[in-house]
Amino acid sequence: MLDKPSLTLKRRMNAAPEKVYAAWTEPKRIMGWWGPREDDEPVLAETDVRPGGRFRIVFRGADGEEFDVRGVYREVVPAEKLVFSWAWRSTPERESLVTVTLRPDGDGTMLTLHHEQFFDEAARDSHRMGWTGALDKLERQFS
Repeated sequence: MLDKPSLTLKRRMNAAPEKVYAAWTEPKRIMGWWGPREDDEPVLAETDVRPGGRFRIVFRGADGEEFDVRGVYREVVPAEKLVFSWAWRSTPERESLVTVTLRPDGDGTMLTLHHEQFFDEAARDSHRMGWTGALDKLERQFS
């Protein structure tokens, strides 16, 4: 069996790991950056940040289409690491896995996002565009 596609993105954030972690785990902060495009509007963010806890995030595109993603936290190390499953409401059978690691980098944080077990290369490429846009917005939260 062939390995499923994956992607890895790295980004330096101008904030301490604790603040970057909060941006990934606190619903109020998630609402400030989630979604790949500038005109995406976060609608809902729910988190239960503990192993076995669930999250759900919904955002609306400029055309009014809603995107609903959810998953289960598999590993939680405050200010260091989050591992969670990832499945869109529209394709729940295509579950993948996201690992976000945070490492101190001077007065900032090096964020590494590894998303694996994609259904196919098209799904990986679509998520690469999505994550790149979302991380751009997250980075601006700390500039």
